Amino acid sequence: MSIVKTGIGRRSFLKTVSIAGGGLVIGFNWLACKRAEEAGAEEMAMEMPDEWFEINGYLKIGDNGVVTIYSPNPEIGQNVKTSMPMIVAEELDVDWNNVIVEQAPLNTDIFTRQLAGGSQSIRQGWESLRMAGATARYMLLTAAANQWNVPVSELTVENGVIRHSGSDETLGYGDVASAASKLEVPGEVELKSKDEFKIIGTSRKNVDAKKIVTGQPLYGLDTYKDGMLIAMVVHPPAFGMQFKSMDAEKVKNMPGIKDVFTITTYPEDMEKEWSDVDAFPNPVVIVGESTWQVMQAKKELNVEWELNPELTKEIQILEKSAGMKGATGLESTAIHSALMEEGKAKKSEVVRKDGDPEKAFKNAAKVIERSYTCPFLAHNCMEPMNFYADVSNGKAELLGPVQTPEYAEKSVNKRLGMPLEDIDIQMTRMGGGFGRRLYGHFLVEAAVISEKMEKPIKLVYSREDDMTDGVYRPAYHVKYRAALDENNNLLAFHVNAGGIPESPLFANRFPAGAVDNYLAESWTIGSNISTGAFRAPRSNFIAGAEQSFLDELAEEMGKDPIQFRLDLLDRAEKNPVGKENDYDAARYAGVLKVVRDKSGWENGNSSLSRGVSAYYCHNSYVAQILDMTVKNNEPIIDKVTCAVDCGIVVNPDAAKNMVEGGTIDGIGHALYSEMTFKDGVPQKSNFDTYRLIRHKEAPKEVEVHFVKNDIDPTGLGEPPFPPVQGALANALYKATGKRFYNQPFINQLRNSAGQSDLKT
Repeated sequence: MSIVKTGIGRRSFLKTVSIAGGGLVIGFNWLACKRAEEAGAEEMAMEMPDEWFEINGYLKIGDNGVVTIYSPNPEIGQNVKTSMPMIVAEELDVDWNNVIVEQAPLNTDIFTRQLAGGSQSIRQGWESLRMAGATARYMLLTAAANQWNVPVSELTVENGVIRHSGSDETLGYGDVASAASKLEVPGEVELKSKDEFKIIGTSRKNVDAKKIVTGQPLYGLDTYKDGMLIAMVVHPPAFGMQFKSMDAEKVKNMPGIKDVFTITTYPEDMEKEWSDVDAFPNPVVIVGESTWQVMQAKKELNVEWELNPELTKEIQILEKSAGMKGATGLESTAIHSALMEEGKAKKSEVVRKDGDPEKAFKNAAKVIERSYTCPFLAHNCMEPMNFYADVSNGKAELLGPVQTPEYAEKSVNKRLGMPLEDIDIQMTRMGGGFGRRLYGHFLVEAAVISEKMEKPIKLVYSREDDMTDGVYRPAYHVKYRAALDENNNLLAFHVNAGGIPESPLFANRFPAGAVDNYLAESWTIGSNISTGAFRAPRSNFIAGAEQSFLDELAEEMGKDPIQFRLDLLDRAEKNPVGKENDYDAARYAGVLKVVRDKSGWENGNSSLSRGVSAYYCHNSYVAQILDMTVKNNEPIIDKVTCAVDCGIVVNPDAAKNMVEGGTIDGIGHALYSEMTFKDGVPQKSNFDTYRLIRHKEAPKEVEVHFVKNDIDPTGLGEPPFPPVQGALANALYKATGKRFYNQPFINQLRNSAGQSDLKT
């Protein structure tokens, strides 16, 4: 067991200790934990108490022993609503069958990172959640010891039943909850040793599963309240344009339409949060009685748009520097390609340099150089953006799907000039996020519209609104070079990476630290197009490109692809170059060895083409081997074998689901997805033109193996997504004899010379 402090000073732990209907209520500050980033509270109270404390991160125990555990972080399908309470329940030592789980509301007075993003919820809440359960357990045991007048050391607990070893008497948690609530919160508590876990490491069903499959209201779009109106926005058709004028009289007279007007989501003098990404802050708004009526009104509305001179100034300069004639300031995919070709050569900043790479390349017997690209991507959550808002009587009630409720609350505070304590944000389950719902402009829009209408409204984006409004995954470009001597030994490695409008470079990741002469350069190009985090930001491209290049390099050097990586990692572990390497070479090599053994790499099925890839991101390590064939220029993926080192796995079935989903998602985007632009206009607005992977195109099998260790949990929602793209590209090469450098790969595959060139 380990001892942890319950607070940095007792006052930082003790928020509330009181009686609530005879139950135990424990409040604590999550910041008391050395790793925790959130401040929260654990409440315990009798079943069906007269009063509940309106705080986050709490548990409640009724006099019958039933426990309610509140999950503090937003749920976007990553299963934290099940896994986080499992951690509390483990240390509390309660029967999971007696646990009720509910979503906690936003409370910025208590939490400091109530956010779903970066695959950090479990990792950063690990010790805090354990501390919460252990503290409650200690106080319940102390109350029982006092009642029996025996030392706490003579007591044990299992599944919420306390037993005295000397007399074999028992008490349930509910029997001592009231007495425990009168005790002082301890200064430190003892956590279980990891070999004592009974709930953590076992599979538990999603607590919302029944509601999901039976169609019960869970999502923002399910929201309905009496008197609620429907609002939709109309934004400019092109990035770089703005509202000029409209003729709304006809639309205002249509059935059910209440009003048509423009709003300013973010005034120029408003201090924005990082999450306030919005390319169109002055949309037209239509408000009506029903979604159908508003959608029909949108079709009839006549709006005139004009170029925004401030937004187009920078891109015009770049277009002219790229030799573009007749530049309008409205971006196109062709312009992006030309700019990145120029940008990668002329606007680079050295981010890391080991040894003397220039000399190594000058003296090399052979230089291998390859470039890789990927397009903008739309997030395309199955549930389009939406939010409910009721701004009235000096208060704001907000309800819906958002990954950053705390930052959204601050944005509403600044936009409406309303005190934070008068803003209430309730979180619904999200029908997908992938980073899109980190940016809460749609929530702010809903609040502004409700304030203007003086009515409760539900803002609804159509699929077309959602897909053409941004926020997109940036477009990237990377060039790799490797210098070899006359014996095909690796002398130097050079990566030059950039994009619109950010670079995908991670200068201190593998193979940095494994090569004596290493150079990493970065560049960026500005854009009018709004971009943001997309599942595994930056890694979602650079991993596949890097792993594709390493495979090509291994082939040139006459080495097995896995052994080549292992040799580099062995160097990085035993004699690393530099001190800033941000990966553990032994763990990295570990997943490669597992996937090699589990897939039968050395004795694989000769009828299948195999590709391997491995990557580190979000504190976790993933290696994947993909088996496939290509027939009639169509990929048929038979199996993906995955090895994952994410530390302790809290809920194995849920973890396996995440790896399967991330793997399929990575394959789909690399093969099929792209967002293109012409004169600032997104060229795809619905799933008839924007390709996502279909059921029949998914791998027939995804086999998942977790590395077992006692390392505290690390990220999992994002790490399986990036590397599989490299495994796919490497398998495609084996199947077709052609290297794949530009995503989406399906374009090259279907434009191949013919089936005669393919190994089927």
